Amino acid sequence: MKKTAMVNTGDIPTQNPCAQCGAPIAQPDWVEPGEGRVSYLWTCHACNYRFEAIAIFDEPAVEYPPLAA
Repeated sequence: MKKTAMVNTGDIPTQNPCAQCGAPIAQPDWVEPGEGRVSYLWTCHACNYRFEAIAIFDEPAVEYPPLAA
């Protein structure tokens, strides 16, 4: 099952090479934004290898509303 968190689809990387065999992967299975980072879960359909890649930013990738007091 593929599920993508609420992220602008224009910002999702495509054709990422597999960390094991180098085959291109069309899109990540999961995208999880966080404060100053975005995590991607990739699955290679050529060799069945799964791996996570994390993009780290100087500024938060997502604006979070303040928690209620």
